[in-house]
Order: sequence, then structure tokens, then C-alpha cells
Amino acid sequence: MDAEMGQRNHAQEISYERPDPILVAQRYQEPYSALVCALFAYGRADLIVRFLDGLDFRLLDAEESAIRRAFEGQYYRFQNRTDIIEFFITLRRLKLEGDIEALFTEAYRPNRSVIDGVNAVIAKMQALNGYESRGYRFLVGREVTKYKGGAPMKRWLMFLRWMVRSDAIDFGLWQGVGTSDLLMPLDTHTFNVSRRLGLLQRKSYDLQAVAELTESLKRFDPDDPVKYDFALYRLGQEKQY
Repeated sequence: MDAEMGQRNHAQEISYERPDPILVAQRYQEPYSALVCALFAYGRADLIVRFLDGLDFRLLDAEESAIRRAFEGQYYRFQNRTDIIEFFITLRRLKLEGDIEALFTEAYRPNRSVIDGVNAVIAKMQALNGYESRGYRFLVGREVTKYKGGAPMKRWLMFLRWMVRSDAIDFGLWQGVGTSDLLMPLDTHTFNVSRRLGLLQRKSYDLQAVAELTESLKRFDPDDPVKYDFALYRLGQEKQY
């Protein structure tokens, strides 16, 4: 595991030839742009990057009227133009309301639970914008109250990996969250590879599987189990396992 992680942990692993949404997030080095990149990170990696390249991230600081005039003809899979507009409006309001890191860490700190932190951010986003649609709700997600059968929250947990860890791939901006408390961002590639490698026994793709895999990886590094995420993902993406 450590050898594979070491081979993947270099800047050349992220490029247009080897696309990943962090390629776009790294340009801005700030959490709100990173959250956009993370929450749109579903589907084929090259199409995700192409879509993110077409977004104007300056709109996160624009007036709401300007945001509503933007995104002409833009959509992404489950999200139509209105979904994207309302998402940017929500994030603009969140920026004006206060710091997302402080909101997250206040909820995370009592139990050192990143799920509590994510739930707090989602709840705040819901309070700031009552817009609802299937595409918008898929993008933002819902608060998770149970592990068994609960959504794996892959895109949110990947966002946290970017924010908290710091190496050649991740650009850790947040200091108040321990890497040992992070949970694995479990997508289908990582799920399948982890089962084939014997790191994961659970057959259900849920938050309980996330917790089980994280615990398995703590055998290799109890202080930073999520450092293996990118390597496991690439092994699955490249169909090596």
C-alpha cells in the first residue's frame, strides 16, 4: 500500500492526460471553488474536468443578479442551468455568512466527527437557500444520520481530503481537523478494488463500508488512513484490479 501510494504521490499524476477534478481545484487554492469541484465530481473524470473548466468561479463573489444571468446553456448530467445557478447562489450566501471552515470545525470538534461537520455545512446550505429539485439535492446531498445504509458521502469526504491533507496531490488549507479523523471517499472504483484486495468485506456501498475501509487502512497508517485513497482510486480507474 505504501509503495503504491508513494508512486502516485507526485504532481505529474494529475494532468489533462490523467484527469481528476483536483486539477481544477488546485488552481484556486480556496475552499469554495474546491467544494464546487468536489460536488460536481461524479461521472467520467475527463468530462468532469471539461465541465469545471467551463465554469466562471468569479461568480462565487458576484451579485445574485449576475449569477442568475450566467450559465447560459450550461448543464451537467443531473443538474440543469437553474440547479447550477442556485448552487452558486447558495455558496455565495455561505461565503457572506461566515467561514466554512469555522462552521465545519465547530460541529466536528466535540466528537471529532467529520460527518457531524459535513452535516452542519449541508444544514446551513439548506437554511440559506430553500430551492429544491432532484438535480440540486443530488449535488448538495442530505444530512446523514446513520452509518448502516447511509449515503457514503464520497464527494464531501473527498473535499475534506483536499482541505485537510497536504502532499503533492492534496493542498491542505485547514489546520483544525486531524487527518486521523478523515474517512475514505468511497466511489465504485475504490469499493471494488478494496474488496478484491481484502480491505473491505462489506457488500453494501454505504457509510458503514466507508468506516470499515477506513479502519482497515489504519493498520497501515493510523494517523493518516485516507492518504491511500488516490492510489486505490487510480488502481480501479486503470482496471489494474
